[in-house]
Amino acid sequence: MPSPSQIRPEPLISSPITRRTVLKAGGTLLLSVFAPMSAMAAQILAVRVWPAEDYTRVTLENDSILKATHFIVKDPERLVVDIEGLELNPTLKGLVAKIQSNDPYIKQVRVGQNRPNVVRLVFDLKEEVTPQLFTLPPAGSYNHRLIFDLYPVREPDLIAQMIEKGDWSSDPAKPPMAGTHTPPPALPLPDSGKPPVAAVAPPVAPIMPPVPDIRPEQRPEARPLPGQKVVRMITIALDPGHGGEDPGAMGSRGSREKDVVLAIAKRLKTKLELQPNMRVMLTRDADFFVPLGMRVEKARKVQADLFVSIHADAFIQPTARGSSVFVLSEKGATSTAARWLANKENQADLIGGVNVKNHDKQLASVLLDLSTTAQINDSMKLGKAVLREIGGINRLHKGSVEQAGFAVLKAPDIPSILIETAFISNPEEEAKLTDNGYQDQMADAIVTGIKNYFAKNPPLAKSRLT
Repeated sequence: MPSPSQIRPEPLISSPITRRTVLKAGGTLLLSVFAPMSAMAAQILAVRVWPAEDYTRVTLENDSILKATHFIVKDPERLVVDIEGLELNPTLKGLVAKIQSNDPYIKQVRVGQNRPNVVRLVFDLKEEVTPQLFTLPPAGSYNHRLIFDLYPVREPDLIAQMIEKGDWSSDPAKPPMAGTHTPPPALPLPDSGKPPVAAVAPPVAPIMPPVPDIRPEQRPEARPLPGQKVVRMITIALDPGHGGEDPGAMGSRGSREKDVVLAIAKRLKTKLELQPNMRVMLTRDADFFVPLGMRVEKARKVQADLFVSIHADAFIQPTARGSSVFVLSEKGATSTAARWLANKENQADLIGGVNVKNHDKQLASVLLDLSTTAQINDSMKLGKAVLREIGGINRLHKGSVEQAGFAVLKAPDIPSILIETAFISNPEEEAKLTDNGYQDQMADAIVTGIKNYFAKNPPLAKSRLT
């Protein structure tokens, strides 16, 4: 019987399906059958990482469906992912360099061939996370995708985040700081029956600290001084469309809708929070994807008074142009174009990528037909006020507010509008959308429209935040 060192492997015998190594030991034929050849293994086409405070998403785009298992290792926190049917390639190795130092949840990632036909990813984490792994079928310009979403274990307090990030105060008694603008009239509660009393602007600093230990329902509204009219904070949810895996519409010069609308939304947020009694929650403040139902849910969690979704239109013909404002419809779209646009925007979850298990829960609680006639009527008033102002800086695609079944407008208790700021598919309007001056004008117009709406429709008192 020869020793192990005397066992000589014969030349490899390969087939299109399997690779077999034949060994002879003392006249005995041994067959070792391994997994399919690497040529037949799945191929990673691209890797992408989308870090954000809400969650970090890691995307592996591949040419076939991948099967993955995962588990958490403690002390220190690590997420281990094993992907079957895969051989390590340079594209997958490139994931290591895509982890940024400012990622809220991932410290670094290690990639290796754990065993034949199985690649292992080890994510060293900065804190404890709740991972969600799921696959997506081909959609838009994407092939198959394997998604890792890393959520913080503790759900963030959206109201506390607004307070922490805002350069405003909820206390109307505080005097303005030197150099602040002259504030417009504050908005009284509707049952006051008296003219509004001018309020002072909030100080820019110091920023109010977060108050995570106080439950939302325990936070009182701002208390007026004796003899001062009650003025409460107005909360506005701004929703920059698309983001992350979903770029939205693309211009001929390479401009992406998700970038343009985020820039406009940030300008709009700054201008709204210069008002003495307004605060803003952005459904996303960076380049990451937020499912349609979650956008609505975020607005409801902060009990927003308004929901304004910002987009940049596109059409198959580059000659289409103009700005538009849309509200929800219970009975169908007001035009073929409105119906086409709503269908396109409602596909965002397919492109951006939604975990179907969680998405079903959101649909059950938020995106059912919960809209009310009162909500749509208020949305129409808001839409008309904003459309009137937008018409002063850009040609209108249609001179009236249109209606269609936009999923993102289905908050049953919040007046909601969707603004198409211009056609990014039109070269002339694409240039406008990427121009700082136009973005500033668009934000100013929306602010004026919102103020005009509230001047005629003061916000109702709210007893508690949910």
